[in-house]
Amino acid sequence: MSDDEIILADLSDDELVQQMHDDLYDGLKEEIEEGTNILLSRGWAPYDVLTQALVEGMRIVGIDFRDGILFVPEVLLSANAMKAGMTILRPLLAATGAPKQGKLVIGTVKGDIHDIGKNLVGMMMEGAGFDVVDLGINNPVENYLEALEREKPDILGMSALLTTTMPYMKVVIDTLKEKGMRDEYIVLVGGAPLNEEFGKAVGADAYCRDAAIAVETAKDFIKRKHNQLASNAH
Repeated sequence: MSDDEIILADLSDDELVQQMHDDLYDGLKEEIEEGTNILLSRGWAPYDVLTQALVEGMRIVGIDFRDGILFVPEVLLSANAMKAGMTILRPLLAATGAPKQGKLVIGTVKGDIHDIGKNLVGMMMEGAGFDVVDLGINNPVENYLEALEREKPDILGMSALLTTTMPYMKVVIDTLKEKGMRDEYIVLVGGAPLNEEFGKAVGADAYCRDAAIAVETAKDFIKRKHNQLASNAH
């Protein structure tokens, strides 16, 4: 063992949380697992470990990703480390009924088999405390409808990386309108060839340029939804 190796168990809670932010940033999966277990063994509530150590760490990653300091491969490593921590916390969170941000159903549209961007959004959303149901790639409208009925999410996310598959997003949204379901969901769209105008044209609630913005946008819409429900209740 080298002199400069940090022994996580020797750190105070505050130092350990800081170290976990650094480890997430560096995509160190085993260290995140270890840190998560140490905090739990010290009596931390699973929700506090999630928000203070993991979500906060991913928020920092998200900012540097947005600002072009980190790139997709690095963010995927961070997200993978985050996932390892989540694997430990998920059953504990379920048991304690921890507060959730909301639920997201996400999938790449029919004809498109690209999933890195979608996976990144899914992982970062999960990191922000959302329940994420990932439908994978190449989804016809039926898949989305089925998932919406089954999962009752707050948000539907669709992604496309090809200019040829982009228009399929409109097919899905138009089908939701026909069935009178459109207003029940926040619909977010993303993918390299899309832009703001396209998002508006197909009838989405918002276009998200990248995963960090998707998280900010989702939180924003959920907050508005809650405020609306609260004001309707009075």
